[in-house]
Order: sequence, then structure tokens, then C-alpha cells
Amino acid sequence: MKIFIIFKNKFNVLQRGRIEMYIIIMGGGRVGLNLANLLIEDGHDITLIESDESLCSEVAAELDALVICGNGTSSKLLEETNIEDADFFIATTGNDEANLLSCILVKKYNVPTIIARVSNPDHEEAFMEVGIDNVISPEVTAAGLLEKLVTRPNVADLITLGEGDAEIFDMTITNDKVVGKKIGEISPTKDYIIIATYQKGKLVIPQTDSVISRGEKVTVLVKRGAFKK
Repeated sequence: MKIFIIFKNKFNVLQRGRIEMYIIIMGGGRVGLNLANLLIEDGHDITLIESDESLCSEVAAELDALVICGNGTSSKLLEETNIEDADFFIATTGNDEANLLSCILVKKYNVPTIIARVSNPDHEEAFMEVGIDNVISPEVTAAGLLEKLVTRPNVADLITLGEGDAEIFDMTITNDKVVGKKIGEISPTKDYIIIATYQKGKLVIPQTDSVISRGEKVTVLVKRGAFKK
């Protein structure tokens, strides 16, 4: 197996004193590259593993990180990355089998958090069975987002919490039934709570006597199943 290392300004972020975590990403495709760039911007120390030599060169030219060209399912290569020092290992390739095998190998190094991308949702159970609890399916996530855009078009922004037990969303008040009422008259209930309002574009923690105005944007925490209500 041929392995070579492409090195580009690995310690620039360290010199700025902003390193927070050491994160190893397997996969230099769109998902892995975008993730690496975001994490680097946040000040984290990144090593990226990619098996395709030509893609390695492209990724190394773009990332301020250590890029290793080789097979991420190899214990020898993982040790080259100082895997035992990693805070996170994230497998982002489009090959579920490679992601699964690499995560199984990484578990023996006691990496605190292991995250895997799953392209085929049917494979998610296999990852769970070997103890990989953080399994992400971009395809399923994208489909869910599109579904929300269709069924909840008036929602400005939405975040799902936990296993989907609750959601946080922003919406603009247009309902005559609540306009002019005090927050304490309608919130909290057993299903939802208004956790923020916006006045002149600034977030405000609402008080029970705060009056709701037409056109005002509010942030609501709602339990699953109570969204329509």
C-alpha cells in the first residue's frame, strides 16, 4: 500500500492559540472537505485521510491541515495520524463498508467520539450493533428538511432536538387569537414554551407580562406531535 503525506501549514492555527480539539476525518469528498473547512475555521486541529491520490493533492491545496493519502481502514495508517490522541474520528466517505470498518478499528484506540456517515439508511443498524452511536445520513437529513419546507412553509428556521422528541423553531406572529396577549397567558403549556422574542432585530428573553405584537418573531420549543397545535 502506497502512503504519502501532504503537509500544508499544519500549525498555523496552533500558533494563533485557538486549538480546541484534534479531529481526524476520513474522506476528502464534498462532505469531508466542507466539514474540515468549517472545523478549521473554528480553530480545531484537523487531519484528513483520503485514499485517492489525485483527490489528496486537490484537498491539500485547499486545506490548512495535514492530509494523509492512504487507506483509512488500515491500523498502521491510523497510528500514523496519532489516533490515540484524537478527540473525534469522523468517517465521511460514500462507502458504508469502509466507514464501518474504519470505525470498528478506531474503537480499539478509545477515541472519545466516533461519528460515521451512512449513505444507505438500511445500513444504520449495522453501525449501531457494533457500538457506533453517532450515525448520520445526509440523504435522510436532506429529505427531512425538504419535507419540513413543504409541510411547514411558514417556519423561518427549525432545529430538531435529541431523537426528534422536540423542535425549536422561529415564526412570525399573525394569529389574531394571540396578538395583544401577554406571554404568560399562552406560555408555557405542557406542549410548548415561547423561549425568545425579537425586538428591533435583537433577541429578548420574554417575561410573563411581555405583550405579543403582530409581525413579531418568536422562538418556540415544542414537543413532538404538538407542532400543528
